Amino acid sequence: MDNIDKVLAYNREFVASKGYEAHLTDKFPDKKLAVLSCMDTRLSVLLQEALGLRNGDAKVIKNAGALVPSPWDSAMRSLIVAVYELGVEEIMVVAHTGCGACHMGFDHFRDEMLRRGVPAAALQRTDVNLDAWLEGFHDTEKSVRDTVAAIAGHPLMPADVSVRGFIIDSATGELTEVKQLF
Repeated sequence: MDNIDKVLAYNREFVASKGYEAHLTDKFPDKKLAVLSCMDTRLSVLLQEALGLRNGDAKVIKNAGALVPSPWDSAMRSLIVAVYELGVEEIMVVAHTGCGACHMGFDHFRDEMLRRGVPAAALQRTDVNLDAWLEGFHDTEKSVRDTVAAIAGHPLMPADVSVRGFIIDSATGELTEVKQLF
């Protein structure tokens, strides 16, 4: 049995035993908070527990590196929807220590993609700059500052939404605020 089949078997039991009842809520975040964070597995449970968030408290948006790489990407879209449709008034950007996106770039992936059968022609795309698309960051604090600035300065983000940045320790959950330089 592969992992997806194990997940499906567990899900059937979870639903049958009404395990979902402890998590019932609506779509509106009780704390009017959105959190943009990394998809790192160390943060799967640690992030919410370290922030004291329960199911229904916040919209949690995750991607590789807790980044907004372009003003019109899916992370920014989700934040805009969270503000205008779901009543979010505050946004936390939470990066973390030891992030795999730090020092990541297309060069990191190129040989592995070829080895796994991706045609070389696919790596020569003209409609997407793969170097920029797969670029991570090299300084976590700077990345958080840049992401906070991108969100707060987005042309569709209202000025009354508070946007702040943090780095969470991947082991202990300790938060450190990254102060903006402006």
